Amino acid sequence: MFVEGTLRWQVTEDCPWDLLIALALRDLVGLDNTREPALPRVSPAVVPALHGASERSGPAATLAAKDVLETQWHALFERAADREHRPITPLLQPPHFAALDRAIELQDIVLAQHETAARWARERRAEYARASIEHHATRAADIVDVVHDREHDLRRQAGYFRLDIDVLPLAERGAWIVGPHTVVVSTSLRDDSQAFRDWFRPLVAALV
Repeated sequence: MFVEGTLRWQVTEDCPWDLLIALALRDLVGLDNTREPALPRVSPAVVPALHGASERSGPAATLAAKDVLETQWHALFERAADREHRPITPLLQPPHFAALDRAIELQDIVLAQHETAARWARERRAEYARASIEHHATRAADIVDVVHDREHDLRRQAGYFRLDIDVLPLAERGAWIVGPHTVVVSTSLRDDSQAFRDWFRPLVAALV
């Protein structure tokens, strides 16, 4: 994670582990992505394990009613997306995944698929970390320059605001609001400095 801003405003950027895991699990078991926030599938896709999977790793419809699983998954996603209240340690801790004690159907899915999802998530986190280090100056400027330009246009300093940007490897370029202060941005959008600034500029105009 890195943070840009002042005492008056703050923008954080991260590629949260819990969100990576949640999206990987969603795609592995084929849950719908039509409920808000309707985030696209991940890219690269999560490749299911070729061996060692139990019967619980089959299609979601054979495990429990699909709407129950989707409801439980969305509850997990909302907890993961809430940076203010999510725990410092990962939500889904093997081997028992206590965070899902009241979501038994989803807990069964996680028991069967967590190793595959975690392997994929580690690779994506590593990719994000490398890009953040290599392009830190550019990414910081993408945020700071846009805010400063807005301040210059208004002839005043920015008032208080906070924004959390979660950069995730999604198959479609774009941005999705997932919480009061939180926006998911696709990796493809974040990697394109000019496109990111074009997206970020009207958002800052609404916040400042």
